[in-house]
Amino acid sequence: MDLIIPDFTHETLAFGRGALRVAGVDEVGRGPLAGPVTACAVRLDPKRIPEGLRDSKVLTRERREALYIEIVAVAEVSVAHASVEEIDALNILRASHLAMERAVMGLGADHALIDGNMLPRGLGCGGTAIIGGDAVCLSIAAASIVAKVTRDRIMVDLAQQHPGYGWEANAGYPTKAHLEALQNLGVTPWHRRSFKPVHNILYQENSISS
Repeated sequence: MDLIIPDFTHETLAFGRGALRVAGVDEVGRGPLAGPVTACAVRLDPKRIPEGLRDSKVLTRERREALYIEIVAVAEVSVAHASVEEIDALNILRASHLAMERAVMGLGADHALIDGNMLPRGLGCGGTAIIGGDAVCLSIAAASIVAKVTRDRIMVDLAQQHPGYGWEANAGYPTKAHLEALQNLGVTPWHRRSFKPVHNILYQENSISS
C-alpha cells in the first residue's frame, strides 16, 4: 500500500476563503490510562515547510524528535493540555477538545484545520474537521509530531517520579506491563480515575477496605 503524503491543499483552500492565519491542530493521549491529553496548533510558513512531515504514528521516535526541532524553528507553535482532573470531570473527548481550544487560542489562528470528525465547540474561530487529517494535511501532521514528542517527554519525566509503570516506554497506554504495575503498585495521582481499568482497581481497593 502506498504511503499517503500530506500536502498543503487544505491550507490553500482556507486561504482562498479569506483566512489569514491557518493552523493545523491535533491531539495525542486519548487512550492512555495516565497523564494529560496534549494538543498542538501549528501555523506553517509555506516557504519553510520541513521535509518529511508525516502523521507522527508512522515515524520513528528519532525522526519525530528531529522534525520537532525543525518545526519549532520555522513555524508558529502552540501546545496546550487538559489535566487528568479535567479528563475525569469532563470525559476524554471533551477534555481533548478543550486542549485543542487552548492550543488554537495560544496561536491566535482565524481558521483551524482539526484532525477528526468534530470541531471543538469553543474553538473561537472558523474550522474544518478533516478525518485522517494527520495523514493528508501538512499543518496537522506537524501538529501531531509536536504534540506526540511533547507528551512523550512529559511521560518520561513522570516515569522518574513514579517508577515501575513503564511510562517512559508506554506513555501511559494500557500495555500488559502497565496493567500489571497498576495491580501491584496501585493507582498514582496521574492515573485517570474515570478509565475502567483504573476505576476497577480503585473499586477493588474500596471493597477490600470497607
